[in-house]
Amino acid sequence: MIKLKTISGALLLFLMLSEISCDPFNTIIENQSNEDAVIYYQAENIKTPPANPDTLKVVTWNIKFGGGRIDFFFDCYGDRVLMTEDEVISNMNGIIEKINFLDPDIIYLQEADIQSKRSAFIDEVQMILDKTDLNYGVYGSQWQADYVPSDGIGRVNSGNAVLSKYKLTDAERIPLSLIDEDPAYVQYFYLRRNLLKAHINVNGKDIILYGTHTSAYSDDGTKLKQLKTIKEEIDKTDSEGKIFILGGDFNTIPPNSVVYENFDDAACDSTSDYYESGFAGQLDYMQPYFDDYSAAIPLDKYGTDLSTQERYFTFTSDKDGFWNRKLDYIFTNGTFSGNSGHVHQTADDDNVPTMLLSDHAPVSVRFSLNN
Repeated sequence: MIKLKTISGALLLFLMLSEISCDPFNTIIENQSNEDAVIYYQAENIKTPPANPDTLKVVTWNIKFGGGRIDFFFDCYGDRVLMTEDEVISNMNGIIEKINFLDPDIIYLQEADIQSKRSAFIDEVQMILDKTDLNYGVYGSQWQADYVPSDGIGRVNSGNAVLSKYKLTDAERIPLSLIDEDPAYVQYFYLRRNLLKAHINVNGKDIILYGTHTSAYSDDGTKLKQLKTIKEEIDKTDSEGKIFILGGDFNTIPPNSVVYENFDDAACDSTSDYYESGFAGQLDYMQPYFDDYSAAIPLDKYGTDLSTQERYFTFTSDKDGFWNRKLDYIFTNGTFSGNSGHVHQTADDDNVPTMLLSDHAPVSVRFSLNN
């Protein structure tokens, strides 16, 4: 996740334009209705999905805007901001190869770019739909601006997406709490987190899909507020007797994690805007989700010792190291089949080097349609 640095030279320009327009850089998306804030997608060629399946393969993956393991400035390993078109296409083709191997019926994506200078203005959502067996998609922006006057980022539109082999309907973008940044103009350009909601019907069974990506750098309680909003939404769905599947990058570790601070993968030091201080005060954040719903990787499977937990880690900043914490989850009030939850940390059987595709590993699970 990009954390906007202090804007200095652009501040005067911002203040001048603010006098002309209340939103000169087209960053505000909360003014739209929930429905209007969603973009619907369809593959160029619709593929016939499986008929009457017993299960649905569900995947969540933060694809890091097709950035692979280029040494970007926010990782503090390098100073890159923008990618060439060839780099984006190459990285996205690797991601697509992995998705085709996983063969999901539903996939939740985070950090998908659709119109950003940093990713050569390639619509990554459409590219995935056109090159996989997925047919339909919905997208909700988390970071949208015609121009970001920091680090040469320029135009950006990046957010959450839900893609499916089956048709998606009635999508909504549900806003989550904004991080509290001072001065106010920094918040103006900041990420606007959301919970993306869509409906799917398979075998006559209505299922509500929720995809999300919560704040990474939150020392002001914003992340907890976001998690509570998401929990309230799925609780409401559950109380109405409706089935849901929730997936995404929660930027929070499980409550029984053995390692929760002093990670050795980050090049950023404590003076950096991108320094992560750890999760010591956040160990109970995810507990309500595990208490009330089924998880793709339940806590008893996650275990209480490092040798067990490291099998389910989904994130690292160090492309030359190993995954070292779990941030990505899938939950349901329905039923996951058997012991089907899996984190795809390595090349699996397809020889796709997962570590080089993103700083997150995909998580998969099978959802049962027979309950």
